[in-house]
Amino acid sequence: MSSLKAAIVDVPDFPKPGILFRDISPVLAAPALFQQALREMTSQVRWADVDVVVGVESRGFILGAALAALHQKGFVPMRKAGKLPPPVHGQTYALEYGEATLELKAGAGRALLVDDVLATGGTLEAALSLCRRAGYDVGFVSVLVNLTLLNRFTFRGQKVLAAVEY
Repeated sequence: MSSLKAAIVDVPDFPKPGILFRDISPVLAAPALFQQALREMTSQVRWADVDVVVGVESRGFILGAALAALHQKGFVPMRKAGKLPPPVHGQTYALEYGEATLELKAGAGRALLVDDVLATGGTLEAALSLCRRAGYDVGFVSVLVNLTLLNRFTFRGQKVLAAVEY
């Protein structure tokens, strides 16, 4: 088992009964593990082909902002509804335990889309659609954790870049 996978804590019945939450806080708290996660999440990214990193709220902000700073790229936050000043583009989607809406300011450029966990794929599908509508050309998608047993999500026919897979 990788050191990253060993550091991620399973929290049953959070945020609702029947959901198994993957707590990445221990990875973020350990500088060596955090750096390892960032390297492994983007080992196949061609940084010359990336202008901005789009991070999905909220833990995708942490990972995305760190990657953007590390590679001297801009960072664009994709927020929950009502958190960005207008004008914004919005996208509503289904979650395993409800419904949510993401919003993004219009922009342009070649993007790396980053989130913390890929579960069913609903959030990333919505995020990709929203990026396209807002003017970003997503060339890479990366997550810290890919729950492959829950999804068949692919990006351009390839598995999403991930540091840890379950």
